[in-house]
Amino acid sequence: MCEPTGVCARPDGGAAERLALDPDTVERDLVRLVLTVVELLRQLMERTAIHRVDVGDLSEEQEERVGMTLMLLQDRMSELCGRYGLTMDDLNLDLGPLGSLLPRAGDEPVLGGPSGQSGG
Repeated sequence: MCEPTGVCARPDGGAAERLALDPDTVERDLVRLVLTVVELLRQLMERTAIHRVDVGDLSEEQEERVGMTLMLLQDRMSELCGRYGLTMDDLNLDLGPLGSLLPRAGDEPVLGGPSGQSGG
């Protein structure tokens, strides 16, 4: 059974969030979803770049270009979050028993060690 607040009871007795389609927040919610996907991709690109630097796959010029690009992307993400009243924490989806979608500051990446390598 769902309450007017958009929270529904789950079969196990817990509460499950339900998508509340409020015309006043649709744009912000859509921006939040898009920025979440972009932030996930940004973090994956950053980990890949770090790995490539660690193994020596990139020239010094390429390292500089990738670093600048990632810094600019992070700045734009912060700018867009500010424009829509979001924080970087707002972009982190709770995946229930799997944890959060994005690692929080100080968290170890989901796939394994500190550089994001799979342990196995």
